[in-house]
Amino acid sequence: MYYIYIVQCADKSLYTGITTDVKRRVTEHNGSKLGAKYTSARRPVELVYSRRFKNRSNASKEEARIKSLKREEKLTMIQNFKKV
Repeated sequence: MYYIYIVQCADKSLYTGITTDVKRRVTEHNGSKLGAKYTSARRPVELVYSRRFKNRSNASKEEARIKSLKREEKLTMIQNFKKV
C-alpha cells in the first residue's frame, strides 16, 4: 500500500508526500536526517491528511494533482477530510 499525506509545518505551510508508512515518515520529518529538507527547517510537523492507494502509480498521480492545487484548495480538501 502507498499513502499520500500532507503535514502542516510549524510555520503553517503544507508539505505533500508519498510513503508506504505514514507514521514512520512523519517521525522522520520531525526528527531525522531522512526527513525532507523543506520540513527540517519548519519543525515540528503535524499530519493533517492521508489517503491510501493500492499502487504507487495511482498514489503518484494523486500526489501530483494535490501539489498542483492552490493552498486554499488544499485547506478545503483537508477540512472535508476531517469531517469524515
